[in-house]
Parts: sequence; structure tokens; C-alpha cells
Amino acid sequence: MATLEDKRFVIVTGKGGVGKTTVCAAEALALAAKGKRVLVAMCNAKERLSAMLGSDLIGSTVMEAAPNVWAVNMDPEAALEEYGAMMLKSRALYKLLFDNKYVRTFFRAVPGMQEWAMLGKAWWHTTEKDEDGRDRFDVVILDAPATGHGLDMLRVPKVIVDVVPPGLLRRDAERAWTMFQDPATCAVVLVTLPEEMPTTETIELAHALKSELKLPIGKVVVNAVLPPLFSREERVVLEAFHGRGETPGDAALWAGHDRATRERVQAESLARLAKELPISPSFLPLIFDDAANPASIRELAKRV
Repeated sequence: MATLEDKRFVIVTGKGGVGKTTVCAAEALALAAKGKRVLVAMCNAKERLSAMLGSDLIGSTVMEAAPNVWAVNMDPEAALEEYGAMMLKSRALYKLLFDNKYVRTFFRAVPGMQEWAMLGKAWWHTTEKDEDGRDRFDVVILDAPATGHGLDMLRVPKVIVDVVPPGLLRRDAERAWTMFQDPATCAVVLVTLPEEMPTTETIELAHALKSELKLPIGKVVVNAVLPPLFSREERVVLEAFHGRGETPGDAALWAGHDRATRERVQAESLARLAKELPISPSFLPLIFDDAANPASIRELAKRV
């Protein structure tokens, strides 16, 4: 697999249900094992990372979730308040100016503002320093929303750079956008499954990232890959089976039929990804037990 250890900002995205958070957790542990201090930033997600890392529930405040791994589940309004306080250099001044229902309603109605609050907060953590002046985190991993929403989020800083007049908001968006487009500091990780619909969506997402946003795709991870049991010829024979008997032999053939079909779809999907994506995909095996536990994530971390 391609390495992410030299990046400062890693964006993990893909179709919903393909295992983005699983990949984030595995990548975080793999980087932490190499001595990197890693922050995983989730976007107001249904929180599952704590179960994967064996930590307490992860909320909107940055907390340590594993050795050398920190995590935060960003709440849009809390992120907006934190970002506003940083821009104004004072949380008290922010509350004085913005802590009323009319201003909050206005900000909620501004297209992309909540997305930028979370994306901007995640980016800001790459600029954060310890008391001794070194970077607080070596790598920030953004567990981005699923494909459509994720693309909309990534478009926001480009829109700000293109249309917002010079000022604090545009200044930070320009700094973030410069980092996101630099393959030396940023990588987008696309996560998919070896199935028809996730494969199609991943190819479309890759084209949008490259042609529209000019963002560097650093890795494509195909999750839950089955080890093949049958040759192509055996798959053809098994998929042709349509018996309706109830004997143990018929049951075994039906199981083989289903497995052969799944292997064929997987092979076709992997061939499409290899042909149509700008980089060769990497693979993570299907975990037959529950993948959302620390033991499974540690095993996957060895693969990444």
C-alpha cells in the first residue's frame, strides 16, 4: 500500500457503508506505530471509532483514544464557535457578537458554512502547536462525509477563495486550499467495496476530485476483499447451477453458486478500478468476525 506517513492532512471518503471509519482507525494505528502523533477528526458522525480503538466515547472535544492517537467528533455549531473565537482571538468577543438566535440562524442558513466550520477546524489542527513550538499533531485524518456530501464539503474552500472578498475567512480558506492541493502535504484516500455500485461511485468520485477540484488521490483502498476459492472456469459452472433440490449436496451447490457470483462481481469490480483509476488500488481483507473492535483494527493496521 502507498504510505501516508509523510502527509500532514489525509482526507478519507467514499460511498456510505464501505468502511471509511474502519480505514481511518487502521491508518491511525499504523501511523501511530511509526511514532506519528495522529488526530482523527469525524464530521458529526454516528460515533463508532471509540469501539474500534477501545476508548471512551468520543465527543466534540479532542481526546486521546489510543497511544499516539487522538480523536474528535466535530459538532458543526461547536466548530463554528471555536473557529469564530480563533478568528476574533477571543471567545468572549465571539459570544458577545454571535451568541444570539438571529445570528446563529443566519449562519445555519449560509450555504457551506457548517461544512467549512468542520473542514476548517480539522485543517486548523495541522497548524496547532505545543508549548515547545512543535506541531501538536503530525498527521490529521479527516473522516469525511459520504461521497456526495463529502464532495460538497471539499468544494467549500474553493468557493470561498473564488468569491469571498479578502479578509480573515478568505485568508484561512486560501491557506487550507493550498495545503489540500499539494500532494506533498495532503492525500485523499478513496475507500470502496469490490461491488458494482461502490465501484461506479468511486470512479466518478475520483474523476471529480482530479478534474474539478485538482486534489491529490494518494490511495484507493478496496475494503472487505474475499479470498478467491474458485477459478474462472469453476465460477462459470457453479453460477449455471439452478437446481431446487433439498439435499445437503444441493445446499452446498447453492452456497457455491452464491460465492462464485460474489467472486465474479469482485473480480469485475477490481478490474474496473485498476483500469479507470489514476493509481493502483490496495486491498484489505474481509474480516469475518466483527470488524468494529480493537483486535480487528490492529490486524487491519498491519495491512495498511
